[in-house]
Amino acid sequence: MRRRVAASGPTEQMDKGAGKNHQNRLCFLVTLSAFFWILLLYFHFIVLGTNNVSESNQLETSIKNSESSFVHLTNDDHLAEPRKEATQPSTFRESTDSQFKPVNPEPTNPEPVVHESPQSQSKPINPEPIVHQSPASQPNPVIPEPISQESAGHEVKSFPFMKALETIENKSDPCGGRYIYVHDLPSRFNEDMLKDCKSLSLWTNMCKYTANAGLGPPLANTEGVFSNTGWYTTNQFAVDVIFNNRMKQYKCLTNDSSIAAAIFVPFYAGFDIARYLWGYNISMRDAASLDLVNWLTKRPEWGIMGGKDHFLVAGRITWDFRRGSDEESDWGSKLLFLPATKNLSMLVVESSPWGANDFAIPYPTYFHPSKDAEVFDWQNRMRKLERKWLFSFAGAPRPGDPLSIRGQLMEQCRNSEVGKLLECDFGESKCHSPSSIMQMFQTSIFCLQPQGDSYTRRSAFDSILAEDDIRKRNVSIEERLKQISPEQIMEMRETVINLIPRVIYADPRSKLATFKDSFDVAVQSIIDRVTRLRRLTIEGLPEYDNFVEQNGWKYALLDEGQRSVGPHEWDPFFSKPKNGDDRGRKKFMEE
Repeated sequence: MRRRVAASGPTEQMDKGAGKNHQNRLCFLVTLSAFFWILLLYFHFIVLGTNNVSESNQLETSIKNSESSFVHLTNDDHLAEPRKEATQPSTFRESTDSQFKPVNPEPTNPEPVVHESPQSQSKPINPEPIVHQSPASQPNPVIPEPISQESAGHEVKSFPFMKALETIENKSDPCGGRYIYVHDLPSRFNEDMLKDCKSLSLWTNMCKYTANAGLGPPLANTEGVFSNTGWYTTNQFAVDVIFNNRMKQYKCLTNDSSIAAAIFVPFYAGFDIARYLWGYNISMRDAASLDLVNWLTKRPEWGIMGGKDHFLVAGRITWDFRRGSDEESDWGSKLLFLPATKNLSMLVVESSPWGANDFAIPYPTYFHPSKDAEVFDWQNRMRKLERKWLFSFAGAPRPGDPLSIRGQLMEQCRNSEVGKLLECDFGESKCHSPSSIMQMFQTSIFCLQPQGDSYTRRSAFDSILAEDDIRKRNVSIEERLKQISPEQIMEMRETVINLIPRVIYADPRSKLATFKDSFDVAVQSIIDRVTRLRRLTIEGLPEYDNFVEQNGWKYALLDEGQRSVGPHEWDPFFSKPKNGDDRGRKKFMEE
């Protein structure tokens, strides 16, 4: 009989099951422990290792940038010449066509660069390599949006002009925050006009006035009216070339636009429009302006701020560039009314009180000192002069202008024993002689300067006075001026004498050591404006609150931090004509 295998009892089955479960738990714990250590090793060697490599690469890049010059790449991937350190002002030389040329003629139009915040960026001495295209292949630039970056737990916005602002903080750089980049314009925008100088004026041969860097022929001091040096027969519309030549001597020029505090456009706008103001259609008057805008807007520098960091100079009044329609009978060009140019700043010898981007600079006088001593000598001479006339006036009447007070001034000068009159006309007269005009001014306590064909006139920068009540014919100039005490007169004269350096243009072929001339004042004002605009852009704020162009003159009077304007005591003097014609006089005849 076969023996049957005995069946396992309940207790034996439980023991077996318990042993199996114990083994499973042990395997699970081992697996979990191994997985933990694998994760730990992965984090240590892979994640942390990658960061270390990245930091090592950044450190290596920083060291390389600190020890060597950077290289620009052209769109053909050829290496250009190494650039100089960007923290040093670049030296410019004048080419055969008198254009601005850097000593190192490599491409100088970098694409916008994104910068890290100061907390996370190691700052190399030299800028990073920049790749840029040729001008012909550039698309129309668009103002870049700010790049948001995380730094120290908060969002930081970076703009392409941040490097330029950073130079302000570099106290070891004498040009920090003052660099100017100059566009290398085609010669048709400037030097070619000088080659055809006979066409620059309908009445005057401007060729002799473009000599001596735009100062004109030297003035002979035969009558002892002037100093022996520093005086020239300067044309009143020659600021274009004078300013351009002064810029060539500016000590903080740079060929790196990314560190520029402002960008200069050496377009001879005044000379251009002077050729076509009389007898030409609007197509001719606008041709060069449209050509310039087309050239500028294709440049990468323009796209950084849409032209708000650009400026140019025009040696004529603003009304010559403010044609408000396309009617052939309308005056001037529309340079200041083009959409693109509404962003750039334009320096003119008379600005509009209702404009937003045109700013006044002085007419050029005959005095262009080449050293400080010449300024000191002239100021001292003006203090010591004996002035036998209480008041004087040089000019011609404006019988067709109901707002002109010239007729009243001339009549009172003739009838007064203490008044001096120098009558002018469109023929040959002493008014065309610099020595005759200056001699009369030097012997007068007050020099009357009513408005001429436009609201200002050249000789206003040799002397200053306003009298609004004269137009009502109930005020005597002589009686009014005699009410001013000798002490007040001395104080007023000293104020004017101290203004002399700021209303003259120094000889472009030299540089004053201590005085700031009109060029210096204008350039610094542009730099200050661009810097303010950049900082407001970072803060996401407009230049002014609820800007109204008709109140444009008021914004220049605001104190630091003020952003809005209200009623002003000068409102009656700057109210816009009811017919909307803000062009002033239709013609600005050359006196």
